[in-house]
Amino acid sequence: MPDGSKQVSFPANRLETQDTIADLLTHVGSTIKRSQQYLLSEQKPEGYWVGELLVDSTLVSDMVAFHHWNGKVDPAWERKAVNHIFSMQLPEGGWNIYYGGPAEVNATIKAYLALKLAGVSETDPRMLRARSVAVSLGGVPRMNTFSKLYLALMGLYPWEYVPTIPCEVILIGKWFHVNFNEMSSWTRSMLVPLAIINHYQPTHKLPGVSLDELYAEGFHERDLALPPDPQLFTWRNFFLWLDGLHKFVEVNKLRPFRKRALKKAEQWMLERMEGSDGLAAIFPSILNSIIAMKAMGYPDTHPQVVRATRELKRLEHETEDSVRIEPCFSPVWDTAIVVIAMRDSGLPADHPAMVKATNWLIDKEIRFRGDWQHKNPAKVEPSGWCFEYENKWNPDVDDTAMVLLALRKVPTENPARRNASFKRGLDWTLTFQCKDGGWGAFDKDCTKNILEKVPFADHNAMLDPECADITARILELLGYEKFPHTHPQVERALNYLRDNQEEDGSWYGRWGVNYIYGTWQVLRGLWALGLDMSQPWLLKARAWLESVQHEDGGWGERCNTYNDPVFKGQGPSTASQTAWAVMAMCTFGDPQRPSLRRGVQYLCQTQNPDGTWTEHEITGTGFPRVFYLKYDMYRNAWPLLALATFRDLSLKGNGRSG
Repeated sequence: MPDGSKQVSFPANRLETQDTIADLLTHVGSTIKRSQQYLLSEQKPEGYWVGELLVDSTLVSDMVAFHHWNGKVDPAWERKAVNHIFSMQLPEGGWNIYYGGPAEVNATIKAYLALKLAGVSETDPRMLRARSVAVSLGGVPRMNTFSKLYLALMGLYPWEYVPTIPCEVILIGKWFHVNFNEMSSWTRSMLVPLAIINHYQPTHKLPGVSLDELYAEGFHERDLALPPDPQLFTWRNFFLWLDGLHKFVEVNKLRPFRKRALKKAEQWMLERMEGSDGLAAIFPSILNSIIAMKAMGYPDTHPQVVRATRELKRLEHETEDSVRIEPCFSPVWDTAIVVIAMRDSGLPADHPAMVKATNWLIDKEIRFRGDWQHKNPAKVEPSGWCFEYENKWNPDVDDTAMVLLALRKVPTENPARRNASFKRGLDWTLTFQCKDGGWGAFDKDCTKNILEKVPFADHNAMLDPECADITARILELLGYEKFPHTHPQVERALNYLRDNQEEDGSWYGRWGVNYIYGTWQVLRGLWALGLDMSQPWLLKARAWLESVQHEDGGWGERCNTYNDPVFKGQGPSTASQTAWAVMAMCTFGDPQRPSLRRGVQYLCQTQNPDGTWTEHEITGTGFPRVFYLKYDMYRNAWPLLALATFRDLSLKGNGRSG
């Protein structure tokens, strides 16, 4: 099981605040060596690294429900699923979506339903507590649209109150302001199969199963219908009216374009299963695609159903007593980070592990013009890297930037091949800069806020806006590549970062938790560019970081900062977040600064004897306020890079090892 190492402090790691830099560097050196040895032992034979993505209980709950809807339940597997779900139940009875967080309505009701389907008695004390929490959170009516749709598939929620997802949306082209390709890539991949499901409504009612007890005020229309805005003329109310019109059209079968839309949706879905580990290579899309194919009448023996089912099964980690599910795999991302950390910490470029990893990364370059071309029609040679093993339709800017940062560190035995791949990737990345100077993840200028008003947009992921963390990572890359501050794209990106700095000096982190992540990445990016780090706006960021450092020398922050920034910088110290803060502090060039030394000491003292760090908190973000990710590789890779950065700063005077 990941993260199972026991955290200890032992004499070799014991540090005191009065230790000299030389003493500290001795401890840093031994900590780095242990970390390198551990990571080398974790490299796969093919050359890559991959850590598990640990998440909340909802994926296992969804699979239990799916197996019952599908009529194929393996009792042995289900017993393990029940064990896993119960293992994540909070003492008061609910389930949360991040470690240390409060009970959340979707996770709680999904878990309750899964346990009920698996035969756990409603009078079981654990179920009674779960029921009480679910009702206190507002019950079924407070669940999001996608969760309600899953309930509707089992006859547990009326279809008439599930917001319509019309297939015809896929027919809307660029001629209309709000069209299919203005949605984020992950929403498109979830929406297309859901639109097919929404049309067929393949309801399999399960005898004797209901959730009537989870309707806080009874089964009443006022609770089932989505509430309108109090102001009459708003986009939300317009879309609610439009949803009512869609339902009228559905009931009366006034759908002249439905057949064409269904066919296009089916073709779109099947086409994007090719060259990927299932549709978009992520759990929700793969599961939805299987349900959609079954709704269309595909037999279980159809090659695409077989393949999608196999990809879904690959995401499972089954033990003798439990089963857990990853939302996707992260080999490209993890490998790039480890390569950077290993090289910066002193592993030679010609080390077999580095050569093998770099060749693996180069092999993963996507030379295909995927769905990004709709928002970014630039005449650029196709390139880019994805997050997963295979996902040719969806390379992303963030992974590509991280891979490029890794590739520039290892020449390999074929530097010409590496250089060509690097150039293509860099040219490709530069074309994704958005109008305001920032970069998003998958698409360019995917920022039409009107889409967040549609009734089925409550998964908080309709858009793919530019963000400070990705923008700064690209600036880090451009800095190492000696792009001048006066380069037009660099100037625009710098203006974007200045405009998006928080009043207290921090930056919001979209893809990592949260302000510590964003602030670290911005400072590191600007430092790599060679900016004067003594400027007041940057010193303000340092002051904020120091203001939230904990007494133990570490830094920590929980996912509740996405709900309310008043919690920023609060939470138990973690290895990954402390590493980010340490790297941020290094950008100011003072290895003697007490806050920096205390952070380095924290990392040295909390390393386990086997070279790992223990970390229970979630420090990665899928969809803020909806879905979070614990990257198991983070706790071991980022501290190594941070210690290497500190050592370089202390020995070389700047720490810039890019």
